[in-house]
Amino acid sequence: MALALFAGIRVGEFAAARAWYERLLGDPSFFPHATEAVWILADDRSVYIEEDADRAGGALITVFVDDLDAVVAEIASRGLEPAESETYSNGVRKATYRDDDGNEIGFGGAPASTER
Repeated sequence: MALALFAGIRVGEFAAARAWYERLLGDPSFFPHATEAVWILADDRSVYIEEDADRAGGALITVFVDDLDAVVAEIASRGLEPAESETYSNGVRKATYRDDDGNEIGFGGAPASTER
């Protein structure tokens, strides 16, 4: 079975949110319309923001990556630091970022000793 993911995040004000998400994810892959931006994270796996002030906030998205340290360092090079970082009892790690609307985007990674 083929599987694709197109995860949406509602934001209150597109221009400000776009700037923040560019610091988090880099340059958008494309713009479907004036108040929506899409980032292709991998084949058939995308995240998008869309202006919807009445319903902004509350998104919870976690992206599991091969090299969490590299992803966090890349994001830091664009000026963002995680709001929190945690390590679970099984060693899995997670860095969580929060936009101004309260949406949470987390990046998870395998225990440090098993990362490639």
